[in-house]
This record gives sequence, C-alpha cells and structure tokens, in this order.
Amino acid sequence: MAKRKVQRRVRSILGEDPTAVVWCEIHKRIPRPPADVHRAAGKGRLKPGHHWLLYVGAVAFFFVVVPMMLIDKLGDRLDGKRSARPTRNRPTMVGRAPVDGGRATSGRGGEEDPANGVFDGDWSLTAGRLLLGWYTQSPSPKRLVILARDRVCVAASPRRRMSPTKADDFRIVKEYPSSEVRVEGEAGQPRGFATFRLCFPDGSWLELGRLAEPEDADSFLRAVNS
Repeated sequence: MAKRKVQRRVRSILGEDPTAVVWCEIHKRIPRPPADVHRAAGKGRLKPGHHWLLYVGAVAFFFVVVPMMLIDKLGDRLDGKRSARPTRNRPTMVGRAPVDGGRATSGRGGEEDPANGVFDGDWSLTAGRLLLGWYTQSPSPKRLVILARDRVCVAASPRRRMSPTKADDFRIVKEYPSSEVRVEGEAGQPRGFATFRLCFPDGSWLELGRLAEPEDADSFLRAVNS
C-alpha cells in the first residue's frame, strides 16, 4: 500500500480520508496535436522530463559504445576482404522472386489510430485540454489519482524523479466534482496491465495505466466498480 506519509499528505490536502488512491501514468506516447492547437495551448511539453543520469548514459553510449562497435565492424570487413577469393563465371540465378525483407505488400493492414489509444482524439474537449497541459503541470510521468467522497483529484510531484510510494511533496493539479468526471475501469485486470479511464460529460476520455503498487491498483479498481 501507499506509504503512511503519502496517506497523511492526501488526508491533509482533502481534509478527509480518500476512498482510494493510485499512482499511474499515461502508458502510451502522447500523440502530437496540430501545430495551431499546440501553439494556442502554450506549446507545452508532450514528453516527461528525464533524470540527468539518463542523459549521461546516452552521451556515454554515443561516444564510447558506438565508436567501439564501428571499429569492430570495420575490422570484420577488413578481415573479410583479405580472405575473399575472386570467382569467375558465377552462374546467374534465374526465376527467383525478389526478397522484400518481410514487408507486407498486400496493403497497410488498417489505419493507425491518430490518438494512439490515449484519449478520444478531440483536442478541444476536456480530456484533450487536460492532455495538452499534462507535462507542463509536472515533468514527472507519475500522477496520483485520488477518489474522494464528492470529487476526483489528480495530483503530481514537481520533481522529475520520485518514488511513488514515498513522495509526499505532491500537490493537486486538477480537481473535478464527481458530477463532472466518471472513472471507468474493470476490477480484476491482470497486474501490470490494468488501465482505467477518466470520462467527461462532453464525451471525451483519457486512459491511464502503469498502476503502481498492486494492492493500491486492486483497491482502486474495486472502488471504481462499487
């Protein structure tokens, strides 16, 4: 379960005990909005911030690992040229079908979902507007969704990196009366793959996943279905 200081922080913010809480994320890449929509919304970030160690690792990979791989490949090519023997009158293969590298040639196999299954696809509705400011509110991908007696709150930590079970510096970034949002999610979903949706009166919805702490996830989904 969420650590005691997380529970204490929630009670302090709400002024009451929550019905259920769960840490979660947008479990897919946020689709890119039209340029004019993104500009009108302030051109906020569409990706989470990363810890500085990730950038150090990327630099080390490109400046240490990649050159070593290139040198190793160049050595293999030189060895191959030394051992090659000239061949003459090589028979020509006739009648073989060209190899297409495994790519399908019978069509695209269905249109790609432009919303990536993240939301309903309309940037002008409630879910779309919430998504446009998602990482502007906090660069961390983690969000704490809180079910209270008469409201649903979305909280986030201002830090880029945090432990969701221990963080106690989160704050409410969005709050909706229960009449303005409906939480939908099936109980008993496989742990690690569970998702739920925030559904709004205008027909828009936002899907969230990567539910942290299995016990919190189970309790949250049971509360949604009670």
